[in-house]
Amino acid sequence: MRKSSQPAGVVHRLTLDSRILRENLLGDPAQRIVDVYVPAGCDGAGLPLLTDLVGFTAGGPAHTNWAAFRENVPERLDRLIGEGLMPPVVVAFPDCFTRLGGNQYVNSRATGQWADFLTGEMLTEVEGRFGCGGAGRRGLFGKSSGGYGAIVHALDHADVWAAAACHSGDMAFELCYLPDMPDVLRALAKGDGTIQTWWKKFEAAPKPSDGAMKVVNILAMAASYDPDPTQFLGLRLPVTTDTCELIAQRWANWLAHDPVVKLEHRADALRGLKALYIDCGVADQFNLVYGARRFTRRLDELGIAHRYEEFDDNHSAVDYRMDESLPFLAKALS
Repeated sequence: MRKSSQPAGVVHRLTLDSRILRENLLGDPAQRIVDVYVPAGCDGAGLPLLTDLVGFTAGGPAHTNWAAFRENVPERLDRLIGEGLMPPVVVAFPDCFTRLGGNQYVNSRATGQWADFLTGEMLTEVEGRFGCGGAGRRGLFGKSSGGYGAIVHALDHADVWAAAACHSGDMAFELCYLPDMPDVLRALAKGDGTIQTWWKKFEAAPKPSDGAMKVVNILAMAASYDPDPTQFLGLRLPVTTDTCELIAQRWANWLAHDPVVKLEHRADALRGLKALYIDCGVADQFNLVYGARRFTRRLDELGIAHRYEEFDDNHSAVDYRMDESLPFLAKALS
């Protein structure tokens, strides 16, 4: 049952056979679905293109599927466009799910060359098929890991993207990741202490055990930020397994991916954006609001234009914040 009375756009399903993603260390498929939303009454030609980067444990089609008690993203777009709250845009929903449970949308020797896939093969296919986007007419948005992906792509690929929205994105890594390390070590210690043994048991289990997803999340971050192709699935932790002390070089590799740190070296990349939107819930249970405050405070100090909002909620089920970000991006790109 549709939740909008506005004219419905069309979601097209493309399948890309990626050359870039072949032979990744995880054994993940290189053939990838990309759902593409085109507004009612349009064929996509000449419209801006937005790309939706979903959060951890999801893939792009999760946002185009039917959703209980709330709008999915195409229904939200139908309403926002139909009510004149935002101009029409094409939106791509790439499936970037991995064996490790998700994606940070960066190039990694473990998970694959995901940044290259998004900025290369995916854009070429979608823009070629629908005649949308192009230089100065592309933006991306996401929440959590997707918010991280959006802000990092804005920092690292400003030649590709002209606008970005980061909802509750990962930043200030010492606050959002390090608190979980002792629990991860305790979980590994229930076996023989190795990541390989824990992971094989996790994959063989009929369902995840209590606390398992915390381990999965940290391992996926390790694969994105500090992969070691000589290790099982490229995985190694940035802490010692007996005393949980930071291993300096490994943690430095993680921090090089932290948007708060990266901003010091890549700030000029953000100056050319047409729109930069950041928000976070004040009760975010992963401490991400503190990173967002640090990041946006530095933006203020550097004189970089942006829109920052905090809202009275936590990290969960906050897709309604797209009502703020999507019109902001679409208007800037139109």
